[in-house]
Amino acid sequence: MILGAWVAAGLTLFIYSFLYKDNPLFKLGEHLYVGISVGYSVVLAWHTVFLRLLWEPLKKDITENPAVFGSYVLLIPAVLGLLMWARFIPKIAWLSRLAFAFVVGFGSGVAIPRTVSSYILKQIEDTVNPLVTRGADGLSMGFNLASPQSGVNTIVLVIGVVSVLFYFFFSVEHTGPGKVTARTGIYFLMIAFGAAFGYTVMSRMSLLIGRFSDLIKYAGAEYGYASLVLLALTVLALAAWEMASRGRREV
Repeated sequence: MILGAWVAAGLTLFIYSFLYKDNPLFKLGEHLYVGISVGYSVVLAWHTVFLRLLWEPLKKDITENPAVFGSYVLLIPAVLGLLMWARFIPKIAWLSRLAFAFVVGFGSGVAIPRTVSSYILKQIEDTVNPLVTRGADGLSMGFNLASPQSGVNTIVLVIGVVSVLFYFFFSVEHTGPGKVTARTGIYFLMIAFGAAFGYTVMSRMSLLIGRFSDLIKYAGAEYGYASLVLLALTVLALAAWEMASRGRREV
């Protein structure tokens, strides 16, 4: 527990040392992060894909039901996976194209319907919501901005979709009412881009807050003042590295 706190605090400080400038401590933390991530992914893929999804079902069928060919179909993706490694052998590198073609085709077949459903059909569906609904009190129009199905949000959505589409419609000159519509589309685009950028900033700030929270926690006595000690050592190491770099430049 204490060792993990020291390692986490040290690597966090090493990564944030880049705020000063590129230095050996940052490179050490970066290389460790990339190397451990790749190693973890390889081990996870080995245990999950090969052992649990391929080897164990095949072994079970071979030992218990050798006449049943249910799990033998797993050999097809296994062969395709092995063909990808043929890319590193020049004489049979062309075999890897079969595997990559299957992966690209299957990926496109899965992604295209989802993209059409999410970004086209769903958008069309939201633009045809009813403005008014019939209830016990007669016709009514919803003014609840928190509800996507309310009449006000439907009007805003229709205006936004039409104006943005018109902004990208270049067959008609954007003058007069067309200019106003295109300018409205620009406003909606800026709002969408700003919301996306704000969401990205919020996610990064959440990560930053999480790292600072851990550093504050690891600065306590129960962790041996890990953050404070490592911060002092990091500053001293950067100072020594800077003086050594200046000395080499002067020479």
